[in-house]
Amino acid sequence: MRRVSCLTDPQDLVNVYGERMRELLGHDATISLSRRNLQSPWYRITRADSLGDIDPWRHTDRLPLFDRGVLGDLLYGDEPVILDDFSVDPSDPAASYLAGVRSLAAIPHYDNGVALNMVLLLARRPAAFDHDQLPQMTLQGNLFGRATNSLVLSRRLKEAYDIIDRELEIVSDIQRSLLPFEFPFIPSLKLSSDYQSSSRAGGDYFDFFPLGHGLYGILIADVSGHGTPAAVLMAIVHAIAHLVPGGPHPPEHVMDFINRQLAARYTSSNGSFVTAFYAVFDADNRTLRYANAGHPPPLRLRAAEASVHELPSTRAGLPLGIIAESQFEQDSVTLSPGDVLLFYTDGITEARAPSGEMYGGDRLKSALSRAGLEKHPVPVLLEDLRAFCGSAPAGDDRTMLVAQVR
Repeated sequence: MRRVSCLTDPQDLVNVYGERMRELLGHDATISLSRRNLQSPWYRITRADSLGDIDPWRHTDRLPLFDRGVLGDLLYGDEPVILDDFSVDPSDPAASYLAGVRSLAAIPHYDNGVALNMVLLLARRPAAFDHDQLPQMTLQGNLFGRATNSLVLSRRLKEAYDIIDRELEIVSDIQRSLLPFEFPFIPSLKLSSDYQSSSRAGGDYFDFFPLGHGLYGILIADVSGHGTPAAVLMAIVHAIAHLVPGGPHPPEHVMDFINRQLAARYTSSNGSFVTAFYAVFDADNRTLRYANAGHPPPLRLRAAEASVHELPSTRAGLPLGIIAESQFEQDSVTLSPGDVLLFYTDGITEARAPSGEMYGGDRLKSALSRAGLEKHPVPVLLEDLRAFCGSAPAGDDRTMLVAQVR
């Protein structure tokens, strides 16, 4: 049992257990049978000395298949049996596997009350097995069978997980490729960002749209949920945002277009939605026109007052994708050189410390008031967040976009 507890491959487990049981019981050979996924009277020989070391779970197609004979009778008999004076009929389809056998013990391995598998202990002498040991042999055999099945399931689970993990890695690469590869050059704005998904793929999104005539669109969005479903919807939002016809359009028009497309095609039947904030920055006069769809309002550090406040908003609309007829309103603000804007998703403010305490908006404002004075504010903001969260895992995607007005 000490050796068995160290094994992870079911094939190794069978070999180690078989060797030890042969030492203990003194039989000469072993045959394993299975009727799993077969109809009566069909069965397979899954293990025998003449088969070599075939892994029956990986190479089922290489296993002998029979539909009658003494082995099938024993397997479909569903009972433990000892035969003291055994001889095989030469016409039996499995006669070659039983040549010279004079006694056998048939140990069924039950699964959901049915002997889907059976182990035959074979001896060349008559009456080689003690009938009083049959209950013990059956108990040991079934415990061994359950242990083997657990390793098989564990291996299959790992293989399935590895496949999913590789697919998620591809999804993650595709999703990250949709984020801006580099920032646009905006004469009166310096941009920096950080993006962290809570799993391989995430649902946060930000993007920039050069609109001509010194105008630049800035979009930040957060898809409900996490992981692959959120990443897929994020990719859809990316596609829709890049297909807004004509332009440049005011922010409320862009929000309306994305919302109608989502509600009509993608979110009405599954309950998903997207919070978003879209702004148009005029690089010449430093004005920002914007509309909000249920997203946390960006923070503004006013250089003249050294104060941090949310951007004013007359009304934040519903998140995108809930109601096709939702209305979005536009607000505007004039920025000054030295001001700093922080766009972020709620994974920042809802991040938690190991104690369960939430980071919150007030801490973020305090961190921005310090970081905004730095040449590179994003690392300062991240360090404050890391110091608060410690080793607690991220429960949501975290995105921040910093715009320094110059």
